[in-house]
Amino acid sequence: MTYQELFYYLGLFAGSFTLTFLLVPKISLVMNAKKILDDPNDRSSHKKAVPNLGGIAFYIVLMLSFFFVDKQDQYNTIITILPGITILFILGLKDDLVALSPRTKLGGQFLASLFLVSQAQFKIYNFHGFLGIHEVPEIVAILVSVFLVLAIINAFNLIDGIDGLASIVALIIFGSFAAAFFYVGNAFLGSICFVMWGSLIAFLRYNLSSEKKIFMGDTGSMLLGFVIAIMSIRFVDLMNYDTSSLILRKYNVPYILLAVLIVPFFDTLRVFVIRLMNKRGPFSPDRNHIHHLLIDFRAMSHVRASIWIGLCNLVIIILFTYFATFFNQWFMFLGTSVLCVCAVVYFFLINKNREAMRVKVKMRKKS
Repeated sequence: MTYQELFYYLGLFAGSFTLTFLLVPKISLVMNAKKILDDPNDRSSHKKAVPNLGGIAFYIVLMLSFFFVDKQDQYNTIITILPGITILFILGLKDDLVALSPRTKLGGQFLASLFLVSQAQFKIYNFHGFLGIHEVPEIVAILVSVFLVLAIINAFNLIDGIDGLASIVALIIFGSFAAAFFYVGNAFLGSICFVMWGSLIAFLRYNLSSEKKIFMGDTGSMLLGFVIAIMSIRFVDLMNYDTSSLILRKYNVPYILLAVLIVPFFDTLRVFVIRLMNKRGPFSPDRNHIHHLLIDFRAMSHVRASIWIGLCNLVIIILFTYFATFFNQWFMFLGTSVLCVCAVVYFFLINKNREAMRVKVKMRKKS
């Protein structure tokens, strides 16, 4: 990387950081003046009404950044992702102002994903031997790609439950993608990662503040989820690169992607299973998320729980990348299975102890 390129990427980071840092207080000021606030309820971790449209800053910064990264967009990617980003921004904005039904949100997300997969580079055609799968037909490629986009958007949207968590996890995810894309020479997506880094770090300053607190809302979380989905599909494309240009075995690339997305995916799957077992809708609200368990039972603060989860995500990414370099996919499958089982057992025990404590409290009150 030349000094000119280094200054360019630092400029993207500094510009997105500065713009977000200036925009968020303005957004908060307008929302407070208009009384457009997120009021606390029995599930909320905040005790007073808080502005929840911080995601508007992400959209504005991302749109403006396209002007500066356009020259690196060799495959006209910006035109493909603009409709989806705009649809999700409008959808999230309306949901933050007037709550939408899960069906309406899913319909909008589906439409956004269709715009994205309309371009060939956002379809997953070949798995290069992952789980014995190689090339797949067009319709399967579309279905798999759309499902992946929807899964990532909703999984990321659902982990945005405590201060700092979504931003910290997103920082780790974008950092991982930046390393991968710069390694293979994809400067466009690497640049977008720098833009998101600057914007997220500036947003954290206010999200973790006690005096100037603001939430990103669905406007921000769905937008971040969509950008992460874009990165994820392009990350899978690393399997199409020549083996000599990669330090890891190409059929292990999906395991690295799973490690990068492990926090939103594992938490969402776990919560959905619990809700279905309790005969409730998968999108019905509760306090069974990992971050809720850490706060409620381990007595962690929001910041500590968010950092703890983020560090676990980072460690898993490093370990999976190391193992994917030297071991075959069946060893990776076994390792992934063991990790998931251990995590399920750990949080099951936490949840079981929490329920036992609730019963004891009720019995004491009756006596």
